[in-house]
Amino acid sequence: MDKKSNKNEIDVSKIDLEKEREKATENPGILPYAHTVGSAVVKATDKGKIKGRAVATMQDQTQKQMAQIYEQMQLLARQADDIKKRVVISERIYMAEIPFEPLVGNVYYFYQKDEKTDVLSLIGPKEWGRSFKFHGYLATVKLMSDHTWEILDKGDDF
Repeated sequence: MDKKSNKNEIDVSKIDLEKEREKATENPGILPYAHTVGSAVVKATDKGKIKGRAVATMQDQTQKQMAQIYEQMQLLARQADDIKKRVVISERIYMAEIPFEPLVGNVYYFYQKDEKTDVLSLIGPKEWGRSFKFHGYLATVKLMSDHTWEILDKGDDF
């Protein structure tokens, strides 16, 4: 038994502590490899491949976002154009003869009375019969809550 116990004993005087210290680190988390035999395997990665995938994904996502913003800009441009058209028709209607008080949400008919005068009417172009007394039918319009006019139908003369 003495021989066996001698085999398992460690002779501290034979250990080179300085050399063993070089095999360990105070901050193992910053090493690019496993610092002990039992540590998880750390494999070197291809940084170019990782960056390439990240850049490709970033470009894909930003392109999708830019496409969405572009669609929103197109919608806003169409809405702005529609508002401009409503302002133009609204100004022309307010310059016309209006023999009644128009109510928000109601539909009216816009005619050209003569070369210089337009008129807003309660009577539609098909309701006049033979007694149609205007130069031409311009549009069917609806008074909006902001007191602009929405064009529902355009005549040939508009």
